[in-house]
Amino acid sequence: MNKVLTPLELKVMNILWTLKSAFVKDILEHWPKNDKKPAYNTVSTIVRILQNDKDFIDHKTYGRTHEYYPKITKGEYQKFFLQNAVDKVFSGSVSRLVSALVDSEKVSQGEIDDLKKLLDDME
Repeated sequence: MNKVLTPLELKVMNILWTLKSAFVKDILEHWPKNDKKPAYNTVSTIVRILQNDKDFIDHKTYGRTHEYYPKITKGEYQKFFLQNAVDKVFSGSVSRLVSALVDSEKVSQGEIDDLKKLLDDME
């Protein structure tokens, strides 16, 4: 795995990770309610990209239809994505990543306390 997912590809993958396997119609049925639902052909194209170009999913064939399933877990992608961000955006520095998160004010005091405990437990 060496490719970052686009926002649309990530939405499809999140649905597949939740459902474990799905047809295109199932992906559309489980599309996030607060997002504009794409056309069937759009999702079909995204699924083909995820399978043929990015190797994130595979399929089982039933006649002329395909049931898609993830080849990687969500956790595997999260680790890859985070490492990619640390390497490419934060010059390999985890402390710069954490500093940016804290500076963005998106981290609650409870999460900061959890991080401190995690670091203490690692020592």
